[in-house]
Order: sequence, then C-alpha cells, then structure tokens
Amino acid sequence: MKKMILLCLLLISPCFAAQDFYQFKSASQQQRFEALTNQLRCLVCQNQNIAESNAPLASDLRAQIFQQLQNGKSDTEIVDYLVARFGDYILYRPPFNVMTLGLWLGPFLLLIGGLGYLFRYIRTMQRD
Repeated sequence: MKKMILLCLLLISPCFAAQDFYQFKSASQQQRFEALTNQLRCLVCQNQNIAESNAPLASDLRAQIFQQLQNGKSDTEIVDYLVARFGDYILYRPPFNVMTLGLWLGPFLLLIGGLGYLFRYIRTMQRD
C-alpha cells in the first residue's frame, strides 16, 4: 500500500512542479497579473496563453510580468515591453498596421476568392 501511495505521489509531483507561486501585494495586482498572462500568447506553444503554458519560456515571461508589476509598471508598459522584445506575435489581437495587414485581411480575401470560384464553377456546371 505504501508503494502504491508513493507511486501516485511521484506521478502527480510533476504537475505541481510546473506551477509558479507568487506573493502579490494586493488582490488587484493579482487580477492584473492574471489578465496580462491570459492575453499574451506563448511563443513556444502558439495556441496557449502564457498563463496555461508549462513551457520554460512561458514561466520566464510570467516571472518577468510579476517582477514588472512589483516595480509598479502599468499594464500598457508591460505589454509594450514584451511587444518590443518579441514582436506583435505575442499578442492574440495584434494591431492593424502594414505588417499585420495580411493577417487581418487574409481571411476575407480568401472568402471572397472562394465564393468567386464557387459561383464561376456553378455557372459552368449550369451551361453543361
């Protein structure tokens, strides 16, 4: 029985090792931390935010955000710092500018092109 309990603890321990624990000065600071880590993309996982990711880079980014919050930086300053360091890709909602034009307009252009092809295909099928 003891071996079974030890085995269960060993299997569960990596889950706890991946967690970061921070001491916040206030509840509002903790809410800001959670909001920031939920709105920023993990650069390793790509489809996870850094709050959910267990990647070492995400852990480093969480620590960096925590440190900047402790230093009194605003949310905008923290996001601007991370964007300057990692680019707009770290944002789930990148700004609309020349560099991200294809990202914002690409789906609409593909939709219009697909519909145009569909209508042309239907017209040629009706002629035959």
